[in-house]
Amino acid sequence: MKKVGFNPAALREFKLREVAQRFLFGGLSTVFAALVAKRFGPVIGGLFLAFPAIFPAGATLIVTREKERLAKIGADGAIRGRLAASIDAQGAMIGCIGLIAFALVLWKYLPQRNAAPVVMAAGAAWFLVSWLIWTIPFRRIKRAFSLVS
Repeated sequence: MKKVGFNPAALREFKLREVAQRFLFGGLSTVFAALVAKRFGPVIGGLFLAFPAIFPAGATLIVTREKERLAKIGADGAIRGRLAASIDAQGAMIGCIGLIAFALVLWKYLPQRNAAPVVMAAGAAWFLVSWLIWTIPFRRIKRAFSLVS
């Protein structure tokens, strides 16, 4: 199993257009949520803030990049692109579960406490829940279904 790590050389592969697309999609999603919140209130607006603003753009870019990369060697990258995007979706799923912990901490403690420590505690809850899901059961699930080699 490949370990998660940081490869600075991979930063050279990013194209400015791809980064701009992610920021644009995320920004438009946030503006839309703000407009919904202004019209229908913060509870409904919060539902739209939970929309994974960057993931759809990222998944599309992953598929496109894999297709282009394999086309250079004369191969069809469609299946490989979808597999790469599905692996990215696994990480997004784990982060979303952690986001539930983040929201619960904010919902429970923000009304009666200072915002800064509550947001830091919520961030720690997100990290801890996400990390636990990744390290404990999710590796076993991946092995059982052979999702990632």
